[in-house]
Amino acid sequence: MITAIVLIKTSVDRIPEIAEAIAAIDSVSEVFSVTGTYDLIAMVRVGRHDDLADIIPGQISKIPGVEGTDTHVAFRAYSQHELDAAFAIGLES
Repeated sequence: MITAIVLIKTSVDRIPEIAEAIAAIDSVSEVFSVTGTYDLIAMVRVGRHDDLADIIPGQISKIPGVEGTDTHVAFRAYSQHELDAAFAIGLES
């Protein structure tokens, strides 16, 4: 699974509507309204790199009110849940 973190600038008067439209896209797992330079952050999870082109410029960027995106593709994911599971391998409960 390929994960992309998409930083999104929007029309500030339409942030909730834009966030809902982005969240409705199949490969988008979460959308966060944030402070700072960007208005929204979307987590996009796809099976192939080519799918990112369909989702980000093909769908997210075409939503009315989206002014720009900055995409970061994750090399590897780390989470407390995954680390706990890895350390529990072979341990008896």
